[in-house]
Amino acid sequence: MTHPTPTPTPASPAPAAALVRTAAELHAAPRPGRRAVVMTMGALHEGHAQLVRSARELAGPDGQVVVTVFVNPLQFGAGEDLDRYPRTLDADLATARAAGADLVFAPSVDEVYPGGEPQVRITAGPLGGLLEGATRPGHFDGMLTVVAKLLHLTRPDLALYGQKDAQQLALIRRMVQDLNFGVEIVAVPTVREDDGLARSSRNRFLSPAERRTALALSRALFAGRDRLGAQEALRDRADAAPGDSARAGALDALGESRLAADAHAVAHARLPGPAAVRESARAVLADAARAEPPLVLDYLALIDPATFAEITEDYAGDALLAVAAKVGTTRLIDNLPLHFAPHGAAS
Repeated sequence: MTHPTPTPTPASPAPAAALVRTAAELHAAPRPGRRAVVMTMGALHEGHAQLVRSARELAGPDGQVVVTVFVNPLQFGAGEDLDRYPRTLDADLATARAAGADLVFAPSVDEVYPGGEPQVRITAGPLGGLLEGATRPGHFDGMLTVVAKLLHLTRPDLALYGQKDAQQLALIRRMVQDLNFGVEIVAVPTVREDDGLARSSRNRFLSPAERRTALALSRALFAGRDRLGAQEALRDRADAAPGDSARAGALDALGESRLAADAHAVAHARLPGPAAVRESARAVLADAARAEPPLVLDYLALIDPATFAEITEDYAGDALLAVAAKVGTTRLIDNLPLHFAPHGAAS
């Protein structure tokens, strides 16, 4: 006797990330396990999705991931692109859901600032006046104020931020430390396009020609990193072969000029490194400044990630090579962590 083939039961779709608009709705939502929050201004891309996936992993299957979507007017200065900033909430909900979010908190301006612009704000202090803060006065005060409010509203156990916004990350960490916020701050590495361009909501404003020019930001960072790597390799050779100065002289006497030059390079490889890293990065940016359309540089900085001060030539430890520039009307930032290893005294 034959039996009819059972009709397969269709798989249930993944539950949609719930959209909540008010703090009351957010606080009324069930809260299982640890809560991880990812703060965004919307226009979500793969970089944001990676933040959400990392949050999902850290919160665990029994935890909760909240994505905030709020375009904060306080951190846009005069002439900046507040009105131009993309609002794509439907697409953001789909991206957040696919990456593993449980809730999307998308409050109105009146919900976040019910009394209008706040009279009491967080001040970024000296670090807030450097680099991005020098270019965009007041930006970090507005950013920290809304982050503080969103941390209070979402009440997370941990909050994740991208390394691309390195100065923002450093200031949030400092605020959490100085003002005793009970939250763990987690950094997530920068997500890049296949061509190296750092993912950003502003990339959509670039024309094809502008995008080609914009690639100079990441290329400059990679050039600085590669120069440092080559220099460190040469220094390692110098540490292992302290007698190369004498060898170079002997080779010179024999007419072996290329070998002599190599030996001289190894012998003098303990020359300072930061200047060479800056030089390599600047060369790429200088070429881009002559492109069509041109890259207009705001800054290139090689800094201590704790203080954002420029590092000295004898610096050893972690550093950050950071760049900001405009291509057309679009302003972009990028950075790359580096490490300068300590070396012994020259022979």
